[in-house]
Amino acid sequence: QVQLVESGGGLVQAGGSLRLSCAGSGRTFSIYVMGWFRRAPGKERESVAIITRSGGSTYYADSVKGRFTISRDNAKNTVYLQMNSLRPEDTAVYYCAASSWGGSYAYARPPSDFGSWGQGTQVTVSS
Repeated sequence: QVQLVESGGGLVQAGGSLRLSCAGSGRTFSIYVMGWFRRAPGKERESVAIITRSGGSTYYADSVKGRFTISRDNAKNTVYLQMNSLRPEDTAVYYCAASSWGGSYAYARPPSDFGSWGQGTQVTVSS
């Protein structure tokens, strides 16, 4: 298991930007496929972005495509989510998660595929 800690959430106006970070500790970070998920009030947890072990392939939900960018720095055991052009509907608790299996192509995967989770960080976008 890898321990994950998110940071970087906060309150921002619509159109603004935030950068979330997720630091991993424990086992070798580079063996994990990493993902960002979010849960908005009254909604199910949904996949936002996923990145393969090397960072060579990424997946984005349609709702964030073109606005969010997932990246990772395996030397720093950290995965990032750059969020631009934020909208009120992006308001949610954002979680990073790690999966110990996966190939070289990133695709939409359910939360149940990910065995390690951070505690979440709140992102609130005001209109």
